[in-house]
Amino acid sequence: MAESNKMKEMPVNKLMIQMGIPMILSMALQAVYNIVDSAFVGNMKVGSEAALNALTLVFPVQMLMVAVGIGTGVGTNALLARTLGQGNSKKAAKVAGNSLFLGVIIYVFCLLFGFFGVRAYISSQTVDAEVLEMGVNYLRICCVSSFGIIFFSLFEKLLQATGRSLYSTIGQVVGAVVNIIIDPIMIYGIGSCPEMGVKGAAYATVIGQVASAVLLFIFHMKLNKEFEHDVKYMKPNKDIIKEIYAIGFPAIIAQALMSFMVYVMNLILKFNPSAQTAYGLFYKVQQFVLFLAFGLRDAITPIIAFAYGMRSKKRIQDGVKYGLIYTIALMILGIAITEIFPGAFATLFNAGQSRAYFISAMRVISISFLFAGINVAYQGIYQALDGGVESLVISLLRQLVIILPLAGIFSVFVRNAQMGVALIWWAFPITEAISCLVGYAFLKKIRKNKVNVLK
Repeated sequence: MAESNKMKEMPVNKLMIQMGIPMILSMALQAVYNIVDSAFVGNMKVGSEAALNALTLVFPVQMLMVAVGIGTGVGTNALLARTLGQGNSKKAAKVAGNSLFLGVIIYVFCLLFGFFGVRAYISSQTVDAEVLEMGVNYLRICCVSSFGIIFFSLFEKLLQATGRSLYSTIGQVVGAVVNIIIDPIMIYGIGSCPEMGVKGAAYATVIGQVASAVLLFIFHMKLNKEFEHDVKYMKPNKDIIKEIYAIGFPAIIAQALMSFMVYVMNLILKFNPSAQTAYGLFYKVQQFVLFLAFGLRDAITPIIAFAYGMRSKKRIQDGVKYGLIYTIALMILGIAITEIFPGAFATLFNAGQSRAYFISAMRVISISFLFAGINVAYQGIYQALDGGVESLVISLLRQLVIILPLAGIFSVFVRNAQMGVALIWWAFPITEAISCLVGYAFLKKIRKNKVNVLK
């Protein structure tokens, strides 16, 4: 069955499983090698705790680079899927070409930050000279070579928009395997490779990202035959760029807010470096669970967007129903893993003085996963149905409006009333539960105004 026919005719529950499993595995693998990266660094013979703290501090900028790349890709994904659903192959070629033009612009900004902004950013979060130098070295390498992760994100979404999620997963797997193989060689200095410590971790990361991007570029050129590939389509078209970001900008904000939230949480926890490190380590475990929801969201969005382009009310409704059911099942699994095995994760990272804080974070914050996963699914549904504003509001609630003031207030009690740091962790489940209620109200509104009116 041709990919376009599959998007039109395959039962939505089967289509979501077929498209979603490769994306879920892809995102899970991405999260796994983030965890492995920290595990290798945490087991360095010298300076492991400083290195873990440094990786915690650089993480928000890494997330921000990914945010802009993925957000642009999400906009491209939904717009391309809808355009193909309408049978407009010429516009589809322009959508793909303009997304690559935007990738070049994004990389230029990352490059400039790598040269001129890294030291000021790291020094705002720590006064430890060793942590500062490790963080600067790691982040500068990642920024200067960020073209790998940016173009990987774009080609991944171009393949997903045409139903070829399996190939984006293959690219992700190759990059992850390259990273995992090279990590210990460069960090510890195995064979003829010198011991590079944190720098080695950064080089391994970007080499894996470039490998993925190159492979997905080849897949895109050879397999995405529904539209033409030519440099002329990279000529910027303001109307198409506007359409891409009308859909993708909320996704960028959502991802960027995650970055900002982690940065501010680092500042809130600055009074206790061990708790700060514990939060950074836990965030990578949290990513492992929530990336499952993100992977499924990346199936939900093109399926519903394609159906919306076809004006198929039933397929949209099925997309919403099965997207939420499968997301809830994944989140229940994630909660079980994190509640049962917190000590195993602490041992994996060699958490040291941060161990108790890390385990308490896992016990409390994992409660929020069910609500967080549903919120992620809601945002994928909104993006497919031109609900950019609703998606943005949910992101603001989850990562700015509720969470940060609440965590800040709780931190005052922790410092002044000598209460346990675990109080701060409770800000997460409270925030996600409130956001989920708001998200349900938005879903009812979108169904009434955009789905139920279809014939």
